Amino acid sequence: MARAGLTADRVTIAGAELADEVGLEHVTMSAVARRLGVKDASLYAHVRGLEDLRGRIALLAADEKTIRIAEATAGRAGRDALVAFAGAWRAYAHAHPGRYTATQVPMRIDPELAAAAPGPRRAVELTYGMLRAYALTEPDLTDAVRLVRSTLHGFVSLEAAGGFAHARPAEASWVRCLDALHALLEHWPASREGDLS
Repeated sequence: MARAGLTADRVTIAGAELADEVGLEHVTMSAVARRLGVKDASLYAHVRGLEDLRGRIALLAADEKTIRIAEATAGRAGRDALVAFAGAWRAYAHAHPGRYTATQVPMRIDPELAAAAPGPRRAVELTYGMLRAYALTEPDLTDAVRLVRSTLHGFVSLEAAGGFAHARPAEASWVRCLDALHALLEHWPASREGDLS
């Protein structure tokens, strides 16, 4: 029997908090049950298992990150939008490392849950929308989306892993990386003959 007050959302939030504290890879059903003060079996009335829980954490995180990015970029365009977008992305990764990881690793997510979650869809719309100011068309627009995602994810992942131990502050490099990314987006190279589309 399900414990009174326990819901799928409460289980998901407990799992997300735990992921931020100890890392997504260390989230287990037993650890979440202990956090909530219930027996492991109680969780299965609300989530189907660890894979389902991690999928729910990923969707929660995608929603949260997207809301932050949307708020940061509202009314901005061009370089201002790019800097705001990147800053919100990085701030979320710093504040919620376990949840952030859940948004970046492949995992199977219940199709019904995924269809009902606005975060992933809205994230794509926001990224394409932010890049509209650069007047790119397909397939360059999709390539630019992939470049932005790769740059931001690469930077925050290396930063989180302690990969920027050099004397130059990571913040200074972050600013210059965004300057370089903006310059590249403004002067996107012409497609090469024979490129795959």
